Amino acid sequence: MTIVKIVFKHLLKYENNYYLRLQRLIMVGNSVCIREQANPIQIKVCREKVAANEKSFTQLSGILSLAGNDVRLKILYLLEEEKELCPCDLSDILRMSIPAVSQHLRKMKDGNIVESRKAGQTIFYSLKGEHLKLLRPFFKIINQLNTKTEMV
Repeated sequence: MTIVKIVFKHLLKYENNYYLRLQRLIMVGNSVCIREQANPIQIKVCREKVAANEKSFTQLSGILSLAGNDVRLKILYLLEEEKELCPCDLSDILRMSIPAVSQHLRKMKDGNIVESRKAGQTIFYSLKGEHLKLLRPFFKIINQLNTKTEMV
């Protein structure tokens, strides 16, 4: 017996207003939601907001999945603070090997988050401008938390 039949059978035993609730039963996969009144305007507006921001959600999701690693997040933070750095600088700052830093930079470059420019033998990395706008608020929070910690 399906969940809907069980709920229907159970609700028929009670007053008519429970039967009206059953008519508003919404099935999504295996989850069941019974609510007094759906707000179609709210649902429509929210769907439009999500659709309108689809590109931003995809972009932020990609950035956050790459920034989910603490080393890459530190590298992104440093690139935002210093504008551009080479793998040697990042290696010294983070106390990591150059190949390890380069591997993280490669992943972020492949993810289209950072860009590079070559000056002689040295490659400098920087954040792409469109990602800077999305990441800057996170880095601002990190700096504010650090300032509060120093005050204590």
